[in-house]
Amino acid sequence: MILKDKVALVTGSSRGIGAATAKLLAAHGAKVVVNYVNAREKGEGVVNDITSGGGTAVLVQADVTQLADVERMLAEAKDAFGPLDILVNNASISFPVVPFMEYPWEGFEKKLLGELKAAFYTCQAVARDMIPRGEGCIVNVSSGLSRYSSPGFVAHSTAKSALDAFSRSLARELGPHGIRVNVVAPGLTLTDATAFQPEEAKKAVASQTPLGRLAEAEDIAGAVLFYCTEWARFVTGTYLPVCGGTQML
Repeated sequence: MILKDKVALVTGSSRGIGAATAKLLAAHGAKVVVNYVNAREKGEGVVNDITSGGGTAVLVQADVTQLADVERMLAEAKDAFGPLDILVNNASISFPVVPFMEYPWEGFEKKLLGELKAAFYTCQAVARDMIPRGEGCIVNVSSGLSRYSSPGFVAHSTAKSALDAFSRSLARELGPHGIRVNVVAPGLTLTDATAFQPEEAKKAVASQTPLGRLAEAEDIAGAVLFYCTEWARFVTGTYLPVCGGTQML
């Protein structure tokens, strides 16, 4: 129970990587706030999985691109469990996969601003509580595409690159207050969010991956867990690719 008595919020945790992360943190003792925007039934399923296994969780609806929603979510989380020790920014902003020359500015802007609003609002609000206590852990979920892009992913790559830079800035500014900020960057991961990609493309990526397969949501959750524990107490400002070796730093 390495996270016993810790309170964690995982945004966008009704499915995929977020759900796997919420379950893993709870399995190691954290009291987890499961966040969703629209998929209430899936969020309830995650909470049920946690509580039926002996863990502790509460479900909170919020659109993390809206400041009022973020403030309400944190108030509900605090009422349920107390102040947050851990924030995992996992909520993903949807985007079309379109070649740059066909990409409308409106779609590009929506992805870029949505990604940064979701991180800015949550990090700023959580840090207000963490700073007086002199400790805290923030993990921002980026993407391997922030450093190595693919055709059609211009908005996603740009937004996640901005998230990486944002995270480094926070690590520098919040470090003196005992708050650690790190980035987990998944490679292609088998979730419903990537179900649209052709099987041939997935097989091609797997064949070029040193570990010989694609990531599962639990693989990413394990990396997030590491950052949230005392094992990583002197680690901040880092970027961790979880991609089976396709990206080596």
